[in-house]
Amino acid sequence: MDPLSGKTPIKDVTTTEVEESSLRTSTPQHAAPEPAGTEGHDGALPSEEATTVDEIEEKKKGRFAYLKTRNFYIVLGLGQVLALALTATNTFSTLLVNEGTSIPSFQNLFNYILLTLIYTSYTIYSYGFKKWFRMLATDGWKYFILSFFDVQGNYFTVLAYRYTTILSAQLINFWAIVLVVLLSSTLLRVRYHPAQIVGIVVCIGGMGILLGSDHITGSSNYGPVSRGNQLKGDLFALLGATFYGMSNLTEEFLVSKRPLYEVVGQMGFWGMLIIGTQAGIFDRDSFRTATWNGPVGGYLVGFTLCLTLFYSVAPLVFRLASAAYFNISLLTTNFWGVVIGVRVFGYHVHWMYPIAFVCIVGGLVIYNVGKQVLGEARKPWLGKNQEDGVSGIGTAKRRAERGDRVLV
Repeated sequence: MDPLSGKTPIKDVTTTEVEESSLRTSTPQHAAPEPAGTEGHDGALPSEEATTVDEIEEKKKGRFAYLKTRNFYIVLGLGQVLALALTATNTFSTLLVNEGTSIPSFQNLFNYILLTLIYTSYTIYSYGFKKWFRMLATDGWKYFILSFFDVQGNYFTVLAYRYTTILSAQLINFWAIVLVVLLSSTLLRVRYHPAQIVGIVVCIGGMGILLGSDHITGSSNYGPVSRGNQLKGDLFALLGATFYGMSNLTEEFLVSKRPLYEVVGQMGFWGMLIIGTQAGIFDRDSFRTATWNGPVGGYLVGFTLCLTLFYSVAPLVFRLASAAYFNISLLTTNFWGVVIGVRVFGYHVHWMYPIAFVCIVGGLVIYNVGKQVLGEARKPWLGKNQEDGVSGIGTAKRRAERGDRVLV
């Protein structure tokens, strides 16, 4: 709903002045500054620089308008940073298994603890204990659901690889992309145009080339799997992909309405409690039989730092783009995994890998064809002028308040 509807000006002022006043007063009262900017804070610049979301998109039009913006390249780069961070966590997990240490729940616990120390501490510093406990009482259940989805997505995906082939698990993971598209279009009123659908299909085709080359070279460990275990593993992979899809969409919704540090801090806080409980129940035997030495400690530190980087950058992609774009960006993880594996594990790059990478990146470009200059940063559930959203780093509302400046 337009924030100006139903308001009658008392004095003779211009429409622009009224819009600027509405934008400034719609900022959440409790949102304090982030280290990298003024997340949720008014931080008003001179009024003549402020504009509306519609005015920003009217400046540049055309089928390739978004592709000509800096934000497109920023989002493209951030997507590959996420893919590299995820590849690094997979590499450290493999190194841990090679050392005889397989404790999936326990090793993820350190990530949630670090997120809590960084982001929850800053949230308490910004809000104060009283306001933080009030937020916990009113919105804690939302963040519990988000963290539950995220933890279970991690848990069931790792569990699936114990019972099924890597090829089967990776194919089923495509369900996360399909689920995000279905849920966002039905629950959040997102409308996907044909170019986006084509882009998703091209990205999936590129991933298919990666999997095909893995099968040809035998590099994906396609060993014999019993029929019973295959079915069990496929069901676990399906559950993991479902939880991942719901987690991504829920996080995109929450970071569009709340400060980034609050959302990530709450993910760490509740995730720490949930995965700590699961680790105590399911990882006790693995913990006792695990190998503990210097290299294992180093791998755990590397795994935790890379995963914390992943969780810190992901909300920016959700704000600047979407959960769907986030998922298809991660399809290049296999390519980066082989590139790193060439040096770490002695892998060989098949000639189809560069072709697959170009297909996936090309799909990401096609996905963004036909968008306005704000791309997917303009969320349909936040109102015409994004008045229901937070004014934070990467949001369209911040762009409007700051005179169409990039990110800040």
